Amino acid sequence: MAEPIAPGPLTLRELSEIGIDRLKGVGDKKLASLREVGIESVLDLLETYPRRWVDRTDECRVSDLQAGVESLVLVAVRSVTKRVARNRRTIVEALVGDGSGRVHVVFFNQPWRERQLREGLQVALFGKPELYRGGLQLTNPIVDLIGDRTGRIVPIYPQSEKAALSTWEIAGWVEDALRRCEARGVADPVPAGVRQRVGLIDRHQALKSIHLPETMADKAQARRRLAFDELLRVQTVLVMRKRRLERESRGIRHDVSGELTARLRASLPYQLTGAQSRVVAEIEADLAGPHPMHRLLQGDVGSGKTLVAVSALLAAVQGGHQGALMAPTEVLAEQHAASVRSLLQGVTVPDPGNLFGDRPLRVALLTNRVAGNERREILTALAEGAVDIAIGTHALIQEGVQFHSLGVVVVDEQHRFGVEQRAALRSKGDGDLVPDVLVMTATPIPRTAAMTVYGDLDVSVLDEMPPGRTPIATHWAEGPLLQQAAWAAVREEVAGGRQAYVVCPLIEESEKLEVASAQETFEWLTLDELKGLKLALLHGRMPTSEKEATMDRFRRGEVDVLVATTVIEVGVDVPNATVMVILDADRFGIAQLHQLRGRVGRGEHRSHCWLLTQQNADSGAGNPRVEALVATTDGFELAEVDLELRGEGTLMNTAQKGRSDLRLASLRRDRELVVQARAAAFELVDNDPLLDTNPILLDELRLLFTADDEAFLFKS
Repeated sequence: MAEPIAPGPLTLRELSEIGIDRLKGVGDKKLASLREVGIESVLDLLETYPRRWVDRTDECRVSDLQAGVESLVLVAVRSVTKRVARNRRTIVEALVGDGSGRVHVVFFNQPWRERQLREGLQVALFGKPELYRGGLQLTNPIVDLIGDRTGRIVPIYPQSEKAALSTWEIAGWVEDALRRCEARGVADPVPAGVRQRVGLIDRHQALKSIHLPETMADKAQARRRLAFDELLRVQTVLVMRKRRLERESRGIRHDVSGELTARLRASLPYQLTGAQSRVVAEIEADLAGPHPMHRLLQGDVGSGKTLVAVSALLAAVQGGHQGALMAPTEVLAEQHAASVRSLLQGVTVPDPGNLFGDRPLRVALLTNRVAGNERREILTALAEGAVDIAIGTHALIQEGVQFHSLGVVVVDEQHRFGVEQRAALRSKGDGDLVPDVLVMTATPIPRTAAMTVYGDLDVSVLDEMPPGRTPIATHWAEGPLLQQAAWAAVREEVAGGRQAYVVCPLIEESEKLEVASAQETFEWLTLDELKGLKLALLHGRMPTSEKEATMDRFRRGEVDVLVATTVIEVGVDVPNATVMVILDADRFGIAQLHQLRGRVGRGEHRSHCWLLTQQNADSGAGNPRVEALVATTDGFELAEVDLELRGEGTLMNTAQKGRSDLRLASLRRDRELVVQARAAAFELVDNDPLLDTNPILLDELRLLFTADDEAFLFKS
């Protein structure tokens, strides 16, 4: 009896439930090999995309090869030999060719190549030919076995020597799978209107064209469509989450026309920058609305985020609520308290019940360091509403801390301010009203990454520096000779009455080693390069009181040079410090170097940052991270460079080390696609909040995102 044909096109779930052993030629041995590389179902196979495509209509022939020019050639193996050199290294040599000529190939220390490259085999070789004994030679090229595949464009799949899978076997199974999908087709969750607007082919066609393209243009169209699907899924989850929060949470409608924020602006000795005015307006629109604000404020070091944050907190105070500012460390909380108090000096709160018409504004600092009577007094004042703005660490949302009416919360440098913390905040609010949340970061995030990783937040960007911030000149000193100039610059600045930082190398393995290295650097500088200057040492293992005392001495100008580990990365503000020297700068990431550099350039004097690296034996190699820092002080530009250099990594679960879960989409290359996917996600979710009319997409989200993935995405 014939099997009834299942209705409708194949969904991704159905493909995920068809075992790979149903395909022609997959016996027990190959099944084990495929499982070893993570391919268990037909869906896994179809999502194993080629890593390269060889365009036979445009391929290079052996006669076209030029020394020093990377090329890809399709050749047949003519002969293979193996020998062992005097130093016990294995050398495999092969002669390969096509109709136009022959080329010599050599592999060092890869004895298995002799078994791999059998005579008569068709292979694609990718490498840079070099001149050797009057002819051309390819040394250790990339080898792809392509078998007798025909067609104008040959897909090259990731191969596994260990699992003994070749590209032509994978290609054969993919073709078999696609042939079997032909009768029903593959379901498409993207509505025709969206496809038309974004210029996308349908999904079934895309799957065929990515694996078996007729032309390279077909392949590009297929890649664009499948990359859009990946981005749309991530964005839909984020947008559904965002809209659900808005539906289910009642916010406080703040009065943003009050007098208090106007008084703050009137008290400033300078005008707000255009970017600050724009961001304050975006925040005030959120505060006046019915939903709780959930906004990410990105601003480069020194772009004036504190002022924007204080303006948001005052909007709460002028409506009779309280504001809270949370920082990740006690040092940073104390620094914030100092700068907020100085910003609000002389600003009073209009109070009709007060005899004088105004009352003083009260700012309190609450960290775990505040104890005894002082702590009890602050907690009572918070509960009674006598404190207007509370500044502290996570201690602010712990049990036992009660606010009278918490209206606005600003969270600094806590990129993953999670669901649990938000729930804790909700319990601090007034009744079932949820306080507005502003999350701040000084680590610039590329726009596309922000839209993806922080997709359930609205994003505001401070992309303009306040006047009076002096640009920082950055210099790269490679090797001992050039480094003399850095130490001379430190001595010169100190002689002119200014101060300096020296940052010790980052040692990932152990804080203990890092402290020892800082101690060593301190002693060497004291006895040698900076002899005669007043030096102090600061590192993370010092008792808190000692750290504070050292920082206070530096702030007061009693210390010329502060030798420190990266504890100074965030929040240290000493306008008189004008030079920073970072040792072994190539051990740090771009974002960290940029943060460290932002510790200088805070006063009216011109500042310098010196990046010291060891002499590279291959001095032509360059150092793209260090070069990027020398080239620009724009944090957003650096964030884009950083994304280029590091690759995306994973968006979801950090457990998948280094394997980006966007298999085709790239936050670097597909910036315009990220924006289009986000717009499409809003359109789909706003018309149909629970995706009732798009069961295909809803099922894909359930299939491809685990609860952990979702939790990770939403911890923003």
